Amino acid sequence: MRTTLTLDEDVAAKLRQEMVRMGASMKDVVNVFLRRGLEAPREEDIATPFIVESRSMGLKAEVDLDDISGLLDYLDGPAQR
Repeated sequence: MRTTLTLDEDVAAKLRQEMVRMGASMKDVVNVFLRRGLEAPREEDIATPFIVESRSMGLKAEVDLDDISGLLDYLDGPAQR
């Protein structure tokens, strides 16, 4: 498709730099960067981060969370094992 674009001077300068760096034509460079921009995720497409809010589990300070059997005894009672 042929079209005419009016570019700001700073954009045209950056495109010329990329043409030299990539060794490509203006058309190819414009297409590369337009594709990148159009394929980039939009703000509304980016999921909001899942935030875990911590809260007290109500355990007593004497409960050792590294002692599994002791923790099970505390939670379920010694008869459950």
